[in-house]
Amino acid sequence: MMIMFQAQAQNKPTAQNPTCTVNATEKKLAGAAKNSFMQKCERDARTACENDAISQWTNGAAKEAHIKKCVREAVGS
Repeated sequence: MMIMFQAQAQNKPTAQNPTCTVNATEKKLAGAAKNSFMQKCERDARTACENDAISQWTNGAAKEAHIKKCVREAVGS
């Protein structure tokens, strides 16, 4: 359980772990490389957010709202 929590904490955007968009910009990605990076980053974020929702025992609409918000925060704008 503690390992799952640590993995989730690592995927949430913070000063040490910026959003996918910030990472792509810092790596100076463009075109297909940026699209590929963003897709993978969003998939990874969604997986972490789904695990977070499961660990919080959320169901139904609350679970989907949590996942959507979590992914949006992890991916950035």
